[in-house]
Amino acid sequence: MAQGALAFSARSRFAQAALVNGTIGVIMAPRGRLFGVGVLTIHGDRILEMELVADPDRLRRLELAVLED
Repeated sequence: MAQGALAFSARSRFAQAALVNGTIGVIMAPRGRLFGVGVLTIHGDRILEMELVADPDRLRRLELAVLED
């Protein structure tokens, strides 16, 4: 788990807010290539949980929509 979090943090400059299956999340796509997705569980103004997804099969099954600034 910690290794996955470190890999995601190294690519954080490529992070963009997105809807992931209709829920707020973060996508990382260096040079336009999807590397990973963080799916957030939010309650009030706090992030309670973040699921990191990098498995190519799982990434293909996600419905993603990048949120504009």
